[in-house]
Amino acid sequence: MYVVGVDAGGTSTRACAVDAGMRVLGTGRAGGANPNSHPPEKAASAIAEAVAAATIDLDRAELGECVVGMAGSSKLTDPAVASLFERTWREAGFDVTPHVVSDAETAFASATDAPDGTVLVAGTGSIAGRIRDRQMVSVSGGYGWLLGDEGSGFWIGREAVRATLDALTRGDLLGELTSSVLAEAGVDPAAPRAFHLLITVVNGEPPVQLARFAPLVSAAVESDPVAARIADDAADRLIDIALAARDSDETTPIVLVGSVLGAASPVRMRIHDRLRDRDVRESKDGVLGAAWLAALRGFGRRIPHPNRVG
Repeated sequence: MYVVGVDAGGTSTRACAVDAGMRVLGTGRAGGANPNSHPPEKAASAIAEAVAAATIDLDRAELGECVVGMAGSSKLTDPAVASLFERTWREAGFDVTPHVVSDAETAFASATDAPDGTVLVAGTGSIAGRIRDRQMVSVSGGYGWLLGDEGSGFWIGREAVRATLDALTRGDLLGELTSSVLAEAGVDPAAPRAFHLLITVVNGEPPVQLARFAPLVSAAVESDPVAARIADDAADRLIDIALAARDSDETTPIVLVGSVLGAASPVRMRIHDRLRDRDVRESKDGVLGAAWLAALRGFGRRIPHPNRVG
């Protein structure tokens, strides 16, 4: 018997088949499978395609469990969407019904074998999840760009644009961050009423596009105090979200995941510094987290964690 884990994201889907020792038996890849950003039929087909590729050299009758960590997993609460996924899976020749969880749960599982803790996700949006017995039982934040997403890529990008508008309206000398924001937006700082042009450019795009200005903060953070202040504020707000998902005396791991918390991120470094007395860990490979959760379901609780294999 073997099991399969799937990391179903918005841009790509990866599958990994493993045995009881967490030895990789096969891998597969397909297109994005977030049913919120892709038609559900396409999302379901991508998952089936990735699993088929991962099991091409294996006996499908030996598949014991499959766990799918999915961005947009709440979409499957719609009976019609759930039925579509089930039908697509059966038509692909698999007899085992996948167990679908959130990608936050598989991210947490990829970093630690602890059953309880907190996962802090900061990409374009932001949310923290309270993990109990490897399941997300409640959340903090996650209200979306209009009502929240504090500390996220969207939020950081918006703060960068706001700081640029403030500098323009006050007639301040432009720094590295504000200059780069104007260049990214294609606005000449010497143009008459440049701040109106910047507002027009930003308002002419979908709000989520504000996230494209976030990397400019990271690039300027060492030399520009405005960028450093935004990174400080983002870290503080993300910590608030994470701690709100925890008991006051909790000592369980806090797992960081998402582009804003990547290896070179100044926000990540600030969070580690502020929480240096806590057990803060980095998310590893989400597909291995999904495979490990599948192995726990298929083989029992003594399965080695991926961090301890090899």
